[in-house]
Amino acid sequence: MKSENHTGILEFLLLGLSDDQRLQPFLFWLFLSMYLVTVLGNLFIILAVSFDPHLHIPMYFFLCILSCVDISFTSTTVPKMLVNIQMANKAIRFRDCLTQGYFFLAFICMDNLVLTVMAYDRYVAICHPLYYTVIMNRHRCGLLILLSLFISTMNALLHILMVLRLSFCTDLDIPHFFCELAQILKLSCSDVLINNILVYISTSLLGIGPLSGIIFSYMCIVSSILKIPSPGGKYKAFSTCGSHLAVVSLFYGTSLGVYFSSAANPSSSMRAVASVMYTVVTPMMNPFIYSLRNRDLKGALRTLVSAISSFR
Repeated sequence: MKSENHTGILEFLLLGLSDDQRLQPFLFWLFLSMYLVTVLGNLFIILAVSFDPHLHIPMYFFLCILSCVDISFTSTTVPKMLVNIQMANKAIRFRDCLTQGYFFLAFICMDNLVLTVMAYDRYVAICHPLYYTVIMNRHRCGLLILLSLFISTMNALLHILMVLRLSFCTDLDIPHFFCELAQILKLSCSDVLINNILVYISTSLLGIGPLSGIIFSYMCIVSSILKIPSPGGKYKAFSTCGSHLAVVSLFYGTSLGVYFSSAANPSSSMRAVASVMYTVVTPMMNPFIYSLRNRDLKGALRTLVSAISSFR
């Protein structure tokens, strides 16, 4: 195959989820509906927390950040897929593909780190309640989010800069609905050993590391809850972290599901379909999980809806 340098006129083709033209209208309306539900659901969470002074505490501050990341995360991939379906044009320019890949990597890493920070917040609240306001002060909360943002952007930037050194062949079909890093590397005619090593290192540090921190936090939380004498106290303590635990299980469950399904079935099309779970479904489900399981947030959402209705 003929090799082309990335600085030339170069386009990738996003093949999407299916080549069947009869499925395209169904896929368009399905993903448009899921995208709108994701954006509106997370936006309602942000507005409800912002307008309720009782929710101006670290736990809900981190929840707002998570909602912002989920909106951005989904907006990185779904709108482009919808445009491709509607325009029947699968082409994406090289720089646009790398830009999409950069933001996808940044937001998925940020999502992961924010969930870890939320686990740390619950650990401090339950295991060290007397020191909670001292440890989780406004300055430290902001610092944790800024640190997560810095790590996420630097990690994504490093991967994209490493892609810029590669040359690509004339076969530029990406069997996915967005520019996934692994698929981009497969199209390169250059040696991608360093890129793959970097992927394994970053996955270990920024994937397994935060997951280990979350598991350790919940081991401590469970140990503290079991020491509470009254059943009511145990239920109240666990209810404050039940929603977060459900979101963490959904995020890591779908991510690991994609990984193991890809290992069992190396088909790229199957990987694309499986990726829908953590790129689209998980951000859509998060607002429902928090609003259904959290009494304070449910009340704030009810107040927000009433206030919006009164303006009509």
